[in-house]
Amino acid sequence: MKPLIHKEIGERWKTLPLMEQLGNIGSEVSRASKWATKDEKIFQNAVDRALELFDLTLADERWKGRRNEIARAREVFVDAVLGGKEYKSTFEGINKY
Repeated sequence: MKPLIHKEIGERWKTLPLMEQLGNIGSEVSRASKWATKDEKIFQNAVDRALELFDLTLADERWKGRRNEIARAREVFVDAVLGGKEYKSTFEGINKY
């Protein structure tokens, strides 16, 4: 994993319940969706942040039984970022999830 965008979040992240972690990830995914065709820098920052939060959630030992679903959501998000080439994922579809 590359260095954290916000270093102080690493330990605090491990104290948040799963729903709060997923809510924060969803906010960044939504932000990426909003800016995908408007501002490349804001879009890329939101993508980087979402991936960082996905990775922190995947590293949280409390959710080891849920890693497959979390990893799959990350994979679908990356597919949407890359234009849906592998799974035909779209931000519209992700936002419904």
